[in-house]
Amino acid sequence: MSELWGNNKWYSFLRHWVDWCVKRSFSELKVEGALPDDGRAVIIAPNHCNTLMDALVVLQSRREPTVFGARADIFNNPVAAKVLHFLRIVPIARKRDGLRSVAQNLEIIPVILDVLHHDVPFCIFPEGRHRPMYSLLPIHKGVVRIALKNALEQPTCIVPAGLDYSDFFNYQGTCTLRYGEPIDVNRFVAEHADLSKPDLYDALSAEMRRRISELFLCIPDDENYEARLAELRPPRKKRWWEIPAAVVSSPLFLLCALLSLPLWGIAECICHFKIKDKAFSNSVRFLLRLVGYPLFFVILAVALFLIFTPLAASALLILYCFSYTLFYDWIKLLRYQDSNLGRQNQNL
Repeated sequence: MSELWGNNKWYSFLRHWVDWCVKRSFSELKVEGALPDDGRAVIIAPNHCNTLMDALVVLQSRREPTVFGARADIFNNPVAAKVLHFLRIVPIARKRDGLRSVAQNLEIIPVILDVLHHDVPFCIFPEGRHRPMYSLLPIHKGVVRIALKNALEQPTCIVPAGLDYSDFFNYQGTCTLRYGEPIDVNRFVAEHADLSKPDLYDALSAEMRRRISELFLCIPDDENYEARLAELRPPRKKRWWEIPAAVVSSPLFLLCALLSLPLWGIAECICHFKIKDKAFSNSVRFLLRLVGYPLFFVILAVALFLIFTPLAASALLILYCFSYTLFYDWIKLLRYQDSNLGRQNQNL
């Protein structure tokens, strides 16, 4: 797996398309802060609330490659394992996967350390699983274990990151990724030299949790969560002009809906009828854009040039390139309010 840190022409080529699709999945996508570039090994530790989109937002935040850790069970299929390896993703087993699976992490840690030694950042979600809420689950010690082990061989830092979404379930929301002040692991160890190893793990985990929670809207996970969220981030109600704008633009919407029907039709069928965890909805819509856009472009191009004049066919193809985004933009205009308060009915 040492090639995870190496150059890959196909990976570099596809990154442009992936990053474009990620940015088009949001009405606004901002990155605040940056990773340090001072020779230290960098471990990125974001909150995990929006499934695949979390990793994709981190990936597009910089042009250089980033290696990610993901739950080990998705590597069980050999074909999937090869694809994930190509995408620079390594398996990380969790306690609930069983002791035998966790033991396999001993084989993965040297791979991760090799990545860090070649100045490639490694991103791991320290909560261990996603949950579409503005809060943090307990921090797992895997990221601490990797950081402390790597700090024995080279200067290492953990960069806390906050992913702040306006909406977890509806497409074309906003997202802000904030990189925080790095935690210098070597200095942290030196300043806490009197602690036992378990206490050092706990102290570093607590510091990481504190810093991550400062980078996004983080509400303690208690029985008052819903009321507190409504107070801190009330749903945005419709502005007076949005419904008239939706009515006036309805002919354009109908054309966009028709052109992109195979994409959004399949995406919404999967979201509403196939997936149990609705937090994956926007990941599904992203994947349909990523894979379906070029495929249906070719099919649509053949059909349009057989039916219409070259000029009309070309114009419709240009509109097709924007139709998926415009379709969801129009749906957004019709929603009564932009909110993620529907998450209480989701499988968390």
